[in-house]
Amino acid sequence: MAIHHRILIIGGGNAGLSVAARLRNQGQSDVGIIEPGEQHYYQPLWTLVGGGCADANESVRPQASVTPQGVAWIKDAATGIDPESRSVSLASGATISYDYVVVCPGIQLDWDRIPGMDKALETPQASSNYRFDLAPKTWDMIRSLRSGTAVFTMPAGPIKCGGAPQKIAYLAADYWRQQGVLNDIRIVLVLPSPGMFGVKAFADELEKVVARYGIEVHKNSEMTEIDPVTQTVTVENHATGSSEDLYYDFLHTVPPQSAPDWLKKTPLADPEDPLGYVQVDKHTLQHTRYPNVFALGDAGSTPNSKTGAAIRKQAPVLVRNLLSVMDSAQPSASYGGYASCPLTTARNKMLLAEFDYSMQPATSIPLINTTHERLDMWLLKRYGLPFMYWNLILKGRA
Repeated sequence: MAIHHRILIIGGGNAGLSVAARLRNQGQSDVGIIEPGEQHYYQPLWTLVGGGCADANESVRPQASVTPQGVAWIKDAATGIDPESRSVSLASGATISYDYVVVCPGIQLDWDRIPGMDKALETPQASSNYRFDLAPKTWDMIRSLRSGTAVFTMPAGPIKCGGAPQKIAYLAADYWRQQGVLNDIRIVLVLPSPGMFGVKAFADELEKVVARYGIEVHKNSEMTEIDPVTQTVTVENHATGSSEDLYYDFLHTVPPQSAPDWLKKTPLADPEDPLGYVQVDKHTLQHTRYPNVFALGDAGSTPNSKTGAAIRKQAPVLVRNLLSVMDSAQPSASYGGYASCPLTTARNKMLLAEFDYSMQPATSIPLINTTHERLDMWLLKRYGLPFMYWNLILKGRA
């Protein structure tokens, strides 16, 4: 049976559901969304789960409960897009045609790109908050460590929630401080960047945080291999070309990331980008070669941080421009690259890093200096943002 939707959305995560809800709110009646998952996750909470500050069950709801009414949910996985025939192929073998398509399948976690990572995560000494099932394990490991070496790593290249590899280090360090064992634990943070953060105002504040906890930061560095048998990681310094092996009693690791493999193989991918992100205009979110194709979220080529906050600003721009194109007009709405990274620096403090394409602070909260650690920002992260997500963002109201 032939299936056709005027607007087809690939991906039922934050981006897909936000766009679907906004389109429904604008009166669009023929919207289909391709999403194979039965569960929907609020992933920003996983850092707090790993830090022992939230329960994992708070981060998950049935996909059916968050899919907007009136949107056709195609419970299948996309495996290809043919922009010439305007069709999407599915894992089941079916094909769906469209007039307009919004591509937002999320980002792929490439666990196998670091030798030993998969096997290490099966051991009691290693975990990653980038998996729902492992975030509680991170907290169990933090609680049980009383001495030794704790290593926290971040890969090079774009990743979702770029602050997450640091945030869990600070939550752990603050817990160990409260327990009186911080001085007995060597904390090593491996960062691929030359600074703590890409925006100087926030980088300066984070330098104070790592100094407070006595964290040893390896900048311009990347973990390239894990040996789970000897509990060692190989860390290469890209600035000097040197490498060293670090023993760990505790390892929190983050995988390299890219566009989904199937998406890399489509004509929509940027041919100059080996990571395969959908090639869009960074302001209009319209594909640079196919006018009826749009993309947002983690799978898009926009050079901003891949965060939920970015999606919140992208979704209304994309919907406005998509509706303009459907009315045979030129896209006029513009996305300025806004992203936000809520950096939990303690178990009751947070630094809200907001910035845009200019890589300058772009504060959205009036009368509050969010370039410093604050208790009210922690409360926003812990309670305010999850409430906004479930009740406003996914319903196209924020």
